[in-house]
Amino acid sequence: MLMIEHAGKALLRSHGVAVPHGQLVRETADIEQWRGPYPAALKAQVSSGGRGKAGGVARVETPDEARAAALRLFDSEFQGERPSALLIEPWLGHERELYLSIVVDGGYGGYAVLYSPNGGVDIEAQQPSVYEVGPAHNFRAHALRALLSRAERDTALVERIVAMARRLLRVATVSDALTVEINPLAVIDGKLLALDAKIARDEAAAFRHADIAQECAHRRTHEAARVARALDNNLMMVALEGEIGLISGGAGMTMAVMDMIAAAGMRPACFLDCSSNPTPAGYRLAFALLDEDPAIKAILVSIFGGGTHIDRVARTMSEIMRERRCAKPVVFRMNGNGRDAADAIMTQAGLCNHQRLEDAVAAVHALGTRA
Repeated sequence: MLMIEHAGKALLRSHGVAVPHGQLVRETADIEQWRGPYPAALKAQVSSGGRGKAGGVARVETPDEARAAALRLFDSEFQGERPSALLIEPWLGHERELYLSIVVDGGYGGYAVLYSPNGGVDIEAQQPSVYEVGPAHNFRAHALRALLSRAERDTALVERIVAMARRLLRVATVSDALTVEINPLAVIDGKLLALDAKIARDEAAAFRHADIAQECAHRRTHEAARVARALDNNLMMVALEGEIGLISGGAGMTMAVMDMIAAAGMRPACFLDCSSNPTPAGYRLAFALLDEDPAIKAILVSIFGGGTHIDRVARTMSEIMRERRCAKPVVFRMNGNGRDAADAIMTQAGLCNHQRLEDAVAAVHALGTRA
């Protein structure tokens, strides 16, 4: 269960981690209640990643700019997710941006501390230093201190990072979190401030935490409604706990592609077979169901047409992609009756129809890991 930023920051604050003073905005009129300073940061509260690069964080200099930015953000989608709230905070100048997180990893036998001296939006391109803790009681300040000293010469800063890591480990153990990530962790006058928070909690621990149980129940209700919409329109859909959405044709083809997704190190987010409704309306609904799921990072369309004319499917797909507002990447591999014409239609629309399914799976892997 991924906590939205404002909830994650509230949890960090309750454990003594310094976070900016902020206010939750649930509608544009709530901006009027902000009594903090300007410039301010207005941040879309969504669970999808890449929010900063997608325009989900706005710097506003005045109340008028804040209102205009709020209208834009409330009307925007981030990987298919429209924010139901915004967070407004002071725009804080800082000396540096660091990266610090606690993760649970079976390879380490428990917890690990990840650190990078350069945090921010491009952290995925970096290789953080790793302190393998294992069980929480194995945490040793001197071991983390030695690792940090390779990158940081300021001993006072090193001690603050060690203390922060200890607090985050406490957050992880008390709240049954699988990930507690601060990026960026800002350095301001030598002190540390969590400018963002990403906390993912273990749903298997719902029996210990009422808030996890409540969120899981809410999500199950939402997923059941999505599946019911699919079934009502002759789309065979089973919701799974993955990040790659799949639109396919035929149960056997769908299962085979799901196996290939898993073999590539990804997790399918659904079994979605459109063979019973291979119409423009059916495919549009399939995209709508996947676009509205914030857990899905990329979509793979894998269709083989025998009786179905692939050129007609390609024409529908090009129309859907032209109309779509969601920015989630989509990879196509459509083969069968009318393939040559389908390729021409896709190329004319600026889309790629991969020759081989293996190539399509590799492409969606590259796109999904960047999302």
